[in-house]
Amino acid sequence: MNKQLSIAAAVLAALAVPAAAAYAMDAKSAVDAAKAQGIVGEQGDGLLGFVKPSSDPALKAAVEEINEGRLALYRQAAAKNGVSVEAAGASAYMTVVQAKLKPGEYYKPNGGGWLKK
Repeated sequence: MNKQLSIAAAVLAALAVPAAAAYAMDAKSAVDAAKAQGIVGEQGDGLLGFVKPSSDPALKAAVEEINEGRLALYRQAAAKNGVSVEAAGASAYMTVVQAKLKPGEYYKPNGGGWLKK
């Protein structure tokens, strides 16, 4: 449990750092809009996934960019806490991501299908 709290604290701290590049903000805006439309959702591994297929290359690039950033955070948290990257991502999902889900957005628990909050 303490490791889970440490991972969550590390992820929260990293999420609080403002993005340096305008492109990163564009990616977040694109993903936020896609989440509101039910195209993109949060997965139990702490990464974004497509609820519905998308042929939009800009949206695919935005999801990939955000997932790469999250994976970097999960790698740091995993190394700091002596857990796997997968455990760090799952912990972030449970302690950070789930709390930020808005009504109408989709999420996918590990081993399950897409659900609407």
